[in-house]
Amino acid sequence: MELNYKLLGEGQPLLILHGLFGTLDNWQTLGREFSKTFQVYLIDLRNHGRSPHSQEFSYQLMTDDLLEFIEQHQLQNPMIIGHSMGGKVAMNFALQNPDKLSKLLVADIAPKAYPPHHDDIIAGFRSIDLNAIQNRQEADDQLAQKVDDVGTRMFLLKNLYRKDDNSFGWRLNLDSIEQNLDQILGNIESETPFTKPTLFLRGGNSRYIKPEQDIAQIQGLFPAAKIETIENAGHWLHAEQPQEFYRLTMQFLQG
Repeated sequence: MELNYKLLGEGQPLLILHGLFGTLDNWQTLGREFSKTFQVYLIDLRNHGRSPHSQEFSYQLMTDDLLEFIEQHQLQNPMIIGHSMGGKVAMNFALQNPDKLSKLLVADIAPKAYPPHHDDIIAGFRSIDLNAIQNRQEADDQLAQKVDDVGTRMFLLKNLYRKDDNSFGWRLNLDSIEQNLDQILGNIESETPFTKPTLFLRGGNSRYIKPEQDIAQIQGLFPAAKIETIENAGHWLHAEQPQEFYRLTMQFLQG
């Protein structure tokens, strides 16, 4: 699958993978900062953003997509950053293709399986009548009936766009995501660990990585991993504390 991407800067390649319901647009601000040092590839994963839609949706397929992308663009020793779902893609890719990257950074996700917790978001997407709304505010008003948090709604509504006929549509493939969500919540496994430099960044207010429960699994798969906490940040730590995220990331990538 030929993934949509945006290229910024020059230097050693740095690939950035967004999370579930996200797009490469979520990373443009930090991407521009990173591009002052690296050649940054902001990538839309399958069924997201402007990348192709498919009924098939799994970590193996997204790993295969990423390998195809790296080989197509002839990237040498790229570094990879992945947030949430993108972090699991990055982990799976590193475990299967350790010779294809030099460093791995995972943002606020562990390799474990997670219980279902996206029901409100799916219901929120489904609650918006795309044929009836006239503008984004009307979409937000409908979404607010299911999703209380303003920041989450702003994030989700980045997927809304106007078609050529001036009607609204979703960039993401909501049907495929919903049908395959159990796979996306699943764990990442490997018999062989990834031994190259790895950094896990977690939000101090997030429960996605629980130090008392998840460190052993992380270190079993990524024995060289360091785990750092960004205080006063939740799951979207790169958006909530971008300066600290940038500082820790650059320290790792240049170290």
